[in-house]
Amino acid sequence: MSDEKKIIIYQVLTRLFGNNNNHCINNGDIVQNGCGKMADFTVKALGEIQKLGATHIWYTGIIEHATQTDYRRYNIRPDHPAIVKGKAGSPYAIKDYYDVDPDIATDVSGRMKEFENLVNRTHRAGLKVIIDFVPNHVARQYHSDAQPDGTVELGANDDPTYAFSPYNNFYYIPQAELHGQFDMKGSAAEPYREYPAKATGNNRFDAYPNINDWYETVKLNYGVDYPNGGTCNFSPIPDTWIKMLDILLFWASKNIDGFRCDMAEMVPVEFWEWVIPQVKEKHPKLLFIAEVYNPAEYQNYLFRGKFDYLYDKVGLYDTLRNVACGYDSATAITRSWQSLGGIEKRMLNFLENHDEQRIASDFFASDPRKGIPALIVSACMNTNPMMIYFGQEFGELGMDSEGFSGRDGRTTIFDYWSVDTIRRWRNEGKFDGKMLTEEQKSLYAVYQKILTLCNEEQAIVQGAFFDLMYANQNGWRFNEHKQYTFLRKYKNELLFIIVNFDGQPVDIAINVPSHAFDFLQIPQMDSYEATDLLTGKKENICLLPYKATEVSLSRHSGKILKITI
Repeated sequence: MSDEKKIIIYQVLTRLFGNNNNHCINNGDIVQNGCGKMADFTVKALGEIQKLGATHIWYTGIIEHATQTDYRRYNIRPDHPAIVKGKAGSPYAIKDYYDVDPDIATDVSGRMKEFENLVNRTHRAGLKVIIDFVPNHVARQYHSDAQPDGTVELGANDDPTYAFSPYNNFYYIPQAELHGQFDMKGSAAEPYREYPAKATGNNRFDAYPNINDWYETVKLNYGVDYPNGGTCNFSPIPDTWIKMLDILLFWASKNIDGFRCDMAEMVPVEFWEWVIPQVKEKHPKLLFIAEVYNPAEYQNYLFRGKFDYLYDKVGLYDTLRNVACGYDSATAITRSWQSLGGIEKRMLNFLENHDEQRIASDFFASDPRKGIPALIVSACMNTNPMMIYFGQEFGELGMDSEGFSGRDGRTTIFDYWSVDTIRRWRNEGKFDGKMLTEEQKSLYAVYQKILTLCNEEQAIVQGAFFDLMYANQNGWRFNEHKQYTFLRKYKNELLFIIVNFDGQPVDIAINVPSHAFDFLQIPQMDSYEATDLLTGKKENICLLPYKATEVSLSRHSGKILKITI
């Protein structure tokens, strides 16, 4: 067995994981609804996450962000409620880059120590730690009370009379007060005031952000003069770059294993090209994952920007979602990976995350089992990383109306809340499965099987990939719109993977072209004994270029047939 591993990331919103409250109220505060803590990730909990097949855990919402909860007694300045989304606030409106969010600490004054303990506990459980790095924007009332001596706060030396200056950390709208097209008062006695107004995080360079903007954030200035056509001022090195390098090194020194970089494409690629090698020089194994949505920029952020992996959202995620819902043909999966032009091994696959709707929600597939074929494809088609979102493995619905986050098929990132399936699974830290329904248990078993296979089978970890779809267009007994099939091979082990997106069982016949036999060096045989790795059942299949391979599949399912050559 090689020490190579396929990365399987378990993303979890830290503040929701351990909350046991089963009667949360809409828009409730931390006293009414409660809040999960870092301490809820016990040795037992982490062991269970590792048992699911995870190799990494992405703790979402570690760094201190704006909130409506009052922590003044811990010398944390309160935020004006008008510029905080939800009672808990968004984990992406960073308030102090050098501190841990007080909500998730059992002892607020010892919150950094609790985080360091969490990292150690996670490592002892055999998992690696990923946290967010949010480089593009900060909370409107950004203020660091924890930053190390000798560092200067963001914006402290800005000259706000300039809309843009390469020496400023923020962009300003000189001589204009912020007049957001949203409630500027919130629950406060006095409205929020900002003069001069700062540009908003989603590149709004005026004083009138609206309710659909990232109005609770301000854009950071990396030397791009957006107000005047976007000219770049990267020499001398912009001050923001130097401050961000310091922040990355600060967290890297906490022994974490990677950063998921929020909206990385909104920060110039030149910054990443400059910063990542410097961080990796001191921490060579640290992973950098970029949230990037523009395929035209993929090569740029990988090869120039030095990222390890990028989100595959507009390609594979969107495609699999459409195929699972019946809006697109399974042939689109082939087009999706081919369009990447050789960088598919550098893409992070997923079917859920905090931004996307839950598979089981009314807005996606309304049935978690419809996601199983997509899961098999996403997890097994290449050597690249796979990510799942906590609760996905139990078919979490995401259909609560939590507060700022309405009934939108997503699990809230803005409110104090509790996640039904996770609460049942945890069962107050016992993880004994007693609270789970039979459906939830059986879905979990499928997820666990697929995700653990990813690292048990070397053909998935590091094997070759061969897409069989081109040889099965207009098949006599193969519906290329509803079935997808491919091969993976490593040494003398061959995996024949077939999925059925259809809502009914099928008996199909698959053509394996002679090119596949040559490319993968498979001996032709009329009868091979194959084991379906998902069920352990054995069946005989033929592998010949002139005779179709017959397979039967139940609805919304797949087979991973293993053949030893």
